[in-house]
Amino acid sequence: MDIQDIKNRFGIIGGSPLLNRAIDIARQVAPTDMSVLITGESGSGKEVFSHIIHQMSTRKHGAFIAVNCGAIPEGTIDSELFGHEKGSFTGAHEARKGYFEVANGGTIFLDEVAELPLGTQARLLRILESGEYLRVGSSKVQKTDVRIIAATNVDVYNRVKSGKFREDLYYRLNTVPLRIPALHERKEDIYLLFRKFSADFSDKYRSPGIQLEPDAIQILSNYSWPGNVRQLKNIAEQICVLEKDRNVTAAALLNYIPNESATNLPVAINGNNKEDYTERDILYKVLFDMKKDMMELKKLVAEIIQNGGNTAHIMADNPHYINQLYQEIDQTTGHDSNTLTIKKPLQSAPVDYNYTHEAEEVEESLSLIDKESDLIKKALKKHKGKRKFAAQELGISERTLYRKIKELNLN
Repeated sequence: MDIQDIKNRFGIIGGSPLLNRAIDIARQVAPTDMSVLITGESGSGKEVFSHIIHQMSTRKHGAFIAVNCGAIPEGTIDSELFGHEKGSFTGAHEARKGYFEVANGGTIFLDEVAELPLGTQARLLRILESGEYLRVGSSKVQKTDVRIIAATNVDVYNRVKSGKFREDLYYRLNTVPLRIPALHERKEDIYLLFRKFSADFSDKYRSPGIQLEPDAIQILSNYSWPGNVRQLKNIAEQICVLEKDRNVTAAALLNYIPNESATNLPVAINGNNKEDYTERDILYKVLFDMKKDMMELKKLVAEIIQNGGNTAHIMADNPHYINQLYQEIDQTTGHDSNTLTIKKPLQSAPVDYNYTHEAEEVEESLSLIDKESDLIKKALKKHKGKRKFAAQELGISERTLYRKIKELNLN
């Protein structure tokens, strides 16, 4: 059976080279009894590949049991997987077979395998090595012949290094690694999948077909799809049900796709930009302003030291920054001064730099929330409470400023 036949049989849409490579690996490993570890983002279709491996193996007539390890409480997962004897714990009114006993001769798919407790991992390792296990509350060794396919959406090796996953179990499960590409890695398949889902939902709800305008197709292809195929299918269903105009434009499509304006990188914020920046961007602006002020202060202190305390010369060379400091002091103390007269400092006794004196250190608040609140207060005071101009000064939208004022109780 070639790759296209597998796609037709299991309903897989797309022609991405990464997708084809994953299908080819699944096809090659299926006839063996090797353990397989499937990795990929949530919603990328890992369970579909577990069915491909089972259905193309010699165990295809045996049982196939899918277990979500993250959905079973830690206190009961051993009983679910390995069974228990009557009276082995409170509520065990009768003996019960576990999944490994029921699936004897078949396949067990352990989804979210990285969530297994360490004790359960030791039991699973014993099954992989010898096929033996113990029911909860029993000392009788049981035998089983089960193929294990595991899947996870996290980096298992990082969990190994942090001590949350057994290294020996990791290597036993990872005999054949199989990575499912995320949807944003196969952009050429996104529109094909959307057309398939929208056609299916149009038939299901007996509604006219959906057509995307070219600009809408571009937005659909460039979106990152953090929820992968599952998210795309969900949005296709929403559009089929809710959209009255069956020719969907980019503006209409944006009503269904979450905003991706947030960024994980620092950005330079222009005071005239009215774009709705995120909370992270505001914090970066605060940090950059703090860094700039610190550099200026270091420069002034260095010049004072070099000139032997002659502050008159320093003030003459740095009038802009000195005026800025005085204006900020006036704003915090309530004085309104548009001009600043820098007086010559009084002549004092010569400074002796050879004596030692333990100065009292005043600890400055480094809270980002305090700095953010202070920055917003200064902007509002400077523009006499006019939020529109204060928002422009801060480089954020008026809507974001209003939300921050409510969050920080600045009313």
